[in-house]
Amino acid sequence: MRLSDQFGYDLTLTSPAAAEAWDKTVLAFLAHGKTTPAHLETCLTEEPNFALGHATRGLFCLLLGRKELVETARECLSIARSSAANSSVTERETAMVEALAAWLNGFPSRSADLLDAALLKTPRDALLLKLVHAIRFVLGDATGMRSSIDGVFDAYDPQNPAYGYVLGCRAFSLEETGEYRFAEAAGRLGLEHARDDAWGLHAVAHVHDMTGRTEEGAGWLENHPDGWAHCNNFGYHVWWHLALMYLDQGQAEKALMLYDRDIRKDKTDDYRDISNAASLLARLELEGIDIGSRWDELALISDKRAEDGCNVFADLHYLMALLNGGRRMGADRLIAGLKQRADQETDIGHVSSEAGLPAGLGLEQYRKGNYASAFTLLTSARSNMPRIGGSHAQRDVFERITIDAALRAGLPVEAETLIKDRSRKRGALDRFAEQRLETCQKMRRAEKVMQADSLRATNSY
Repeated sequence: MRLSDQFGYDLTLTSPAAAEAWDKTVLAFLAHGKTTPAHLETCLTEEPNFALGHATRGLFCLLLGRKELVETARECLSIARSSAANSSVTERETAMVEALAAWLNGFPSRSADLLDAALLKTPRDALLLKLVHAIRFVLGDATGMRSSIDGVFDAYDPQNPAYGYVLGCRAFSLEETGEYRFAEAAGRLGLEHARDDAWGLHAVAHVHDMTGRTEEGAGWLENHPDGWAHCNNFGYHVWWHLALMYLDQGQAEKALMLYDRDIRKDKTDDYRDISNAASLLARLELEGIDIGSRWDELALISDKRAEDGCNVFADLHYLMALLNGGRRMGADRLIAGLKQRADQETDIGHVSSEAGLPAGLGLEQYRKGNYASAFTLLTSARSNMPRIGGSHAQRDVFERITIDAALRAGLPVEAETLIKDRSRKRGALDRFAEQRLETCQKMRRAEKVMQADSLRATNSY
């Protein structure tokens, strides 16, 4: 006899212990809990032929963006297909297996579409909802994140065990599409139903960041210290948000303290952790802060990841670390990989061509001090940068570097245009923008003075 999951849908499981472990897996995944893999292992140990479990593990592997886990994901696909062939799987299970295959074929966008179609048929399945959300986040598809949740949100109520987490996902998708007031309300409500919803907690922090309310945002996070204590490496990312808020308030020493104590407490090589660290160090240096030898550790790890080629967002952060840490050969290898992938007819190929490669070359020129070239290359990629994935807040480091390149190249008009466009998208001026606008105005006044006729040399004879 088949069992049902906590959302009321059939599972191809016969062991109640496996079904219980599966439900725990899903809830832990929704909460970004570090216990997720242990619960999944328990489930698959109890029922080794659970195709849905193996396909889910494969997708989890691909979301981690590590080259060595691609082969693990292929093994998961093989086991899932074999299990599906030997049992009467559900339509939902089939969709998950096909979604894994689509991503392994180079098309995570197709994977997300398949899962979205399955979600419409099983709308209360928050695992599908969260997986679509996660994949579209990796693709930088904010509109897709929002429409996916909007399409099934009416199926959720407080009796659904995932209700709070779904509100957190909705909050994040609203924030990424500029609906800040509704995003904050959804995130706060979600935490009333799921106190451990770190994603919703951080969605509200995003709103504070984007609307220039960093003092309030710092207080929000500081008042919820238990909100991410249970997390996997996502917890480092929440600390990163708090560090950004301190930096915006001019408290660089607090940002550096969090970097050493929390953000890089564990010297992991997860690309999300490297991106947290690299982008924070880059922001600190843009503010003129001496960060000592901290680039060295990131560069050493990034050198070993330079040829992963799984995720353009990861590639560009590895590249930042390699360039700033002085690992020229590693940077060359990474850029060579971007060039190679830019010729591929896959999702990552298109992103590499339209955003990753020009941005990577721009970062290289910036590091060399060729600021006009850096500005040209970075602005050529700018409109396509959302496609590398991540959030507005995460990609903002590239905006800041582009603006700095313009200023260093003596292009105040162009810098001012970028600053104003950035502020319009964010919804408010922040400290970074205010200071750079002031610099632009000083540069333009200086230009007028230098062009004044009264300063021109005249013939005295």
